Amino acid sequence: MESGEYVPGSVYFYAPNKGAAIFFAIAFAFSGFYHIYQCIHYKSWRLTGLYVFCAVLFAGGFVVRAWGAFDYTNLVKYIVSVCLIYGAPPLLELANYNILGKILYYVPYHSPIHPGRVITTFAFISAVIEALNGNGVSLTANQSLTPWRQHIGRALLKASLLIQVFVITLFILLAAIFHRRCYKSGMRNAKLYNPLYTLYISTALLFARTIFRVVEYWSIAEHDYWKPGFDPKSLSPAIRYESFYYVFEAMLMLINHVLLNVRHPRMWLPKNTKTYLSRADGATEIDGPGYKDGRPFWVTLVDPFDVHGLLGGRKKDGDFWDGDGEQRTGKDGC
Repeated sequence: MESGEYVPGSVYFYAPNKGAAIFFAIAFAFSGFYHIYQCIHYKSWRLTGLYVFCAVLFAGGFVVRAWGAFDYTNLVKYIVSVCLIYGAPPLLELANYNILGKILYYVPYHSPIHPGRVITTFAFISAVIEALNGNGVSLTANQSLTPWRQHIGRALLKASLLIQVFVITLFILLAAIFHRRCYKSGMRNAKLYNPLYTLYISTALLFARTIFRVVEYWSIAEHDYWKPGFDPKSLSPAIRYESFYYVFEAMLMLINHVLLNVRHPRMWLPKNTKTYLSRADGATEIDGPGYKDGRPFWVTLVDPFDVHGLLGGRKKDGDFWDGDGEQRTGKDGC
């Protein structure tokens, strides 16, 4: 039973639970193996291969955490487990960006953005976040630096967490705008909405996890816990009780993985990004030339929504969906 009391010498604050870590290591491993099967079955390595990699990171992280639970004074094991477990969720977000891009390719005429720019734009922002996070960690972890530089490090970490919240919100807004356009046009195809609803649930789980990380770090950043005389009981319950970690970190991410096992996007979406739904009936699948963007790559990063083109009255590069395409006879476009 957790007491919330500091365990002397523990780098976790508490004595970590061995059984919980072993359970999550096994659970993520099983989910990862099933994702490998699904990638092979649906031939979707490019679309969902990141789920396999994330499962490997989670499983490996909890294996090391279980190992560290038998030696909770070992800082190296703690750092390795944290790096593996905390490194997976941003990649899950990246996988979601990829899936939304695939959904936009499926109904290109209602997409607020070039479908291929979803992952590049959000991945670019994520890279900026990781740069802020890395610099923040290096400054706060180095106890030999001046208090001012450590304060800068904390500010960078706070900024990176807040930007993560903003990016997830922006991502949901983009999906919601697309969803609204489809619904207003009268499109009711379940093959479109099922992966979209799955994406909403997955992103909501990631959002809840990010909020927990914000609360968790803010509670740490308020204290100089390495100084003599520090009272461990002054820390937030989110730090002192391991159950918070397993509920808002481990369990949320396991649910996310299993959700995408059960509701794999390729159950509904076609393999080819050049396959789209007919604008006429919203049901017939058509093979077209594909959605292209003739602008330079750096321009698409700076202006992914092509605001300059919209203000200048430039038409999208060949609205191919208004022309004739080859209708598919298959049910799922595989």
